[in-house]
Amino acid sequence: MKFIKDKYKKIDILQKQKYIKLIKDKFEQALAKELDLIRVSAPLVVTPQSGLQDDLSGIERKVGFDVKKDGAYLEIVQSLAKWKRFALKKYSIPAHTGIYTDMTAIRRDDKMDETHSIYVDQWDWEKHILKQNRTLDYLKQTVKDVVKAVADTSDYLKEYGFDGVDICKDVLFITSQQLLDRYPHLTATEREYEITKTHKTVFIMQIGGVLSDGKPHDLRAPDYDDWTMDGDLMFYHEVLDMALEISSMGIRVDKGSLLSQIEKSGKQERLQYDYHKAILSDDLPLSIGGGIGQSRLCQLLLGRAHIGEVQASYWDEQTVKDCEQKQIELL
Repeated sequence: MKFIKDKYKKIDILQKQKYIKLIKDKFEQALAKELDLIRVSAPLVVTPQSGLQDDLSGIERKVGFDVKKDGAYLEIVQSLAKWKRFALKKYSIPAHTGIYTDMTAIRRDDKMDETHSIYVDQWDWEKHILKQNRTLDYLKQTVKDVVKAVADTSDYLKEYGFDGVDICKDVLFITSQQLLDRYPHLTATEREYEITKTHKTVFIMQIGGVLSDGKPHDLRAPDYDDWTMDGDLMFYHEVLDMALEISSMGIRVDKGSLLSQIEKSGKQERLQYDYHKAILSDDLPLSIGGGIGQSRLCQLLLGRAHIGEVQASYWDEQTVKDCEQKQIELL
């Protein structure tokens, strides 16, 4: 793990916990205000048969277990992207308003490094939109609203004595194809780094489809975000000298985009699930939504060198030793 030591500020471990609480409380309020969201409760587990499990890139193994009482097999959610659209309908959420919830998960196949953990904690949100809102302009405005909530939270921390990270509110919007055209000889990760180091706050759009080099910018499940109207929100992290993804969000699939993306990905068997049938029958609200990493946000705003400084998770012995040598205090 590399980090820029002169950019790294020591924080007392107890004071750090206080700052984490301030960030989470303030950002939750700011996000709800900017996007007009109400908090709801969400499940930790779902059945495989429900079709509500988020398959992420499609290769990750789920964490599951059987229930003693009736033998039912359950899986810990990997995200709530699909469940939230049912929740919009269940709660009769009006257009241009939405819901948010705390999502926690265990992703056993996630890599473990300075920004990744097998323990995932994020704010999952979903907003009811109308057909005319399914545009890139609507997506961009929503991204700006999220960035404002992040910047307001950073400013709020300063009121409590933490002179930390300045967030650039001016978002650069760029498609994954435009990014490839700009840096044709770099990998996707390298392209993200170059553009984010230059512009500080970047939203890379249209992730999931195949680009001119024959590869997608990144893998995306075919059945929640519309690949023509989705993206990743990146901030430049000075301490780690890297592009830090805080959120993945997008306008969700409608009937047409679902069928197109299912065909492209060869996942036709998913169309048997209730979730997919509900989209095909126009039984679920059109929506936009995303997830915002709670620990990632704390890591960004507190300028931490390792995500383990802001969340209690499992770390292998070598990681613990490396952090001790660098005087990085894991929780």
